Amino acid sequence: MKILDWYILKRYLGTFFTMILLFIPIGIIVDLSEKIDNMLEHKVPIEAVIGYYLDFTIYFANLLFPLFVFLSVIWFTSKLANKTEIIAFLSSGVSFWRFLRPYMIGAVIICLGALVMGLFLAPKASQGFNEFKYSYLKKGRKVQETKNVYRQLNDSMFLYANNFKPLEKSATNFTIEYFDGNTLDIKISARKITFKDSIYELKDFVKRRVLENEDIIEKANTKDTILPFNIDEFTPVTYVAETLNYTELSKFIEKESNRGSSDINRYKVVAYKRWSIPVSAFILTIIGVAVSSMKRRGGMGVNLAVGISLAFVFIFFDKVLGTLANQSDFPPVVAVWFPNVSFGILAIYLLYNAKR
Repeated sequence: MKILDWYILKRYLGTFFTMILLFIPIGIIVDLSEKIDNMLEHKVPIEAVIGYYLDFTIYFANLLFPLFVFLSVIWFTSKLANKTEIIAFLSSGVSFWRFLRPYMIGAVIICLGALVMGLFLAPKASQGFNEFKYSYLKKGRKVQETKNVYRQLNDSMFLYANNFKPLEKSATNFTIEYFDGNTLDIKISARKITFKDSIYELKDFVKRRVLENEDIIEKANTKDTILPFNIDEFTPVTYVAETLNYTELSKFIEKESNRGSSDINRYKVVAYKRWSIPVSAFILTIIGVAVSSMKRRGGMGVNLAVGISLAFVFIFFDKVLGTLANQSDFPPVVAVWFPNVSFGILAIYLLYNAKR
């Protein structure tokens, strides 16, 4: 790499990390100011608060890092343009594509880091972040379905519970049915089911086996047995997909798809975003260079205004389409990738005009 490459690359990465170091403490202070009363009211242990804000840092950085990349590129590229350094580079015989190369190298470095964070680090941080929030700050807030829970485990097995208690690992008015095609084969019911020590304890147990000419019924006041499901998966928490690494998430989506889960679109949106966020940072880098590489009469302020406006349009499409996919049959892959595709086309257009 030549001097020009190192100069731009160091400015790119340096501005990016500086912006993260500036914005994350601001985010922590704002969040703390909003939650300090609840923390004091619930007497949250100091070590839990420290752990929460460590998770918050990773969660916050992963969520907003494309915006940090975009603003970083606009900021330092506008400074280069205002000092006529870009004009000097291009006047020395450097083509615009050659000028763009260190930006692309920087974008690749940042995107790879973001990919590792999104696939492995962010899920652990999201779990700690959400568990703290619902354990201390939103006690009693519903995070999973607990009333009249219905689950299809596979093509032949169905579960039902009138009232599910996740913390107690128990459920009341429990029923599990096994089908052979469209014909009921076995039905097990219990007034209460409790999971402990890898065994299910069933109160007022009734097992009915349906035969061709008669039914065989087995009853017991208490029955200890093994059943082919994990009670923690009976009804997942709403944020479960965010807490799984990519391998775990892929298996979870496959399992939930086979079970006919109504939340499958929500899980797919999370999975697709693990890949789309790094790509969006790459696209926003190109847009940032194209928008800010020309010296304007209004200076850096105009470039920042244009950049921030584009960033908010991107975030708007991302949030609206993501919500639409979560709450309807709108295809998750379209919802996640449409902002990248549309802004990718915009990036090509802006880059072509900037090159001219």
